Amino acid sequence: MPQLTAKDIRKLTPTERKKKLSELYNDLSSIRIELTTGGGTENPYKTRAVKKAIARILTIEREEELGVNK
Repeated sequence: MPQLTAKDIRKLTPTERKKKLSELYNDLSSIRIELTTGGGTENPYKTRAVKKAIARILTIEREEELGVNK
């Protein structure tokens, strides 16, 4: 999964952002299930990357809600 940058996220429409956010939440839950069941992931840092991507999307949505121009 390539890293999502704030610039890339701002280019997305609000519906595309919602779709990407739901995909990331699904990825995160599947990674957590993998780790809980005892299986290792192919990339142990994937959890961190997914969490950061979720945080970036939520931050940009909040900025737009407040009308902050970046």
